[in-house]
Amino acid sequence: MVEVRIADDEEKRADAFEVRHRVFVEEQGVDEDLEYDEYDADATHFVAYDGAEPIGAARFRRLGDAKGKVERVAVLESRRGEGIGRALMEAIEDEAASLDVRTLTLHSQTRAADFYRRLGYERYGSEFEEAGILHVEMRK
Repeated sequence: MVEVRIADDEEKRADAFEVRHRVFVEEQGVDEDLEYDEYDADATHFVAYDGAEPIGAARFRRLGDAKGKVERVAVLESRRGEGIGRALMEAIEDEAASLDVRTLTLHSQTRAADFYRRLGYERYGSEFEEAGILHVEMRK
C-alpha cells in the first residue's frame, strides 16, 4: 500500500532526494547542479512509500499569502501508472489548502501536461525549456 508522508526529518528528505536523483538525473539526464537548488532548504518535501521503499517525491513552496508552487514531482519509472503521482499531488493540495493557499502553479514537462490537466490544472503561456526539457506553466 502506498503512503505519502511529509519529509519532516533528514531520513525522509534523503529518500525524496534519492527518488529525484534516480528520475531526473539518472533517467532524464538533468544536471545534478540544476536538480538541487536553494529552494530545497525551505520547501516542504513529500515522499511516497511502498512499505519502507521510497517510490515517489515532490516538493511544495509557498509563494505568497494565497499562492504556492508544486515542483520536482517524480515517480520511479517502474512504478508509473499506479496512481502514485496523483497521491503526491493530493497530499500537496491538502497541505496547501490547510495553509489557505488557493492558487497552485507548476512547470510541467510537456509530456506530463495531460496528467496535470486531468487533476484540474490549466495550461498558461507557451512552451519553454527548463533543464534542457520542454515545459509549460500550469495553474489550478
